[in-house]
Amino acid sequence: MRVFRVAAVFALLTAPAYAQAPSINLLSELPSKTPDQIEQEAAQQKAYKDSLQKIPEAKTSSDPWGNVRSVETPKDPSKTSGPTKRTKTGSTAN
Repeated sequence: MRVFRVAAVFALLTAPAYAQAPSINLLSELPSKTPDQIEQEAAQQKAYKDSLQKIPEAKTSSDPWGNVRSVETPKDPSKTSGPTKRTKTGSTAN
């Protein structure tokens, strides 16, 4: 039973180190593309870019809260009706 515990502790301690080891790939990344595949991929890219140009530009604002907000925003924060400075009234003597 003691051997099993030692083996389990050893496996739990070495598993994270094993997971961090770099994986070695002996095969090449991808097989090289044939000229036909390169031409087909270029045609697909061209068709994609052409389709993006056909999308119309958005002319109206898509702001769902646009009618809730006021049209004019205050330009100068000092001119807005913010909190005013209050004066103390009464005596401060104890």
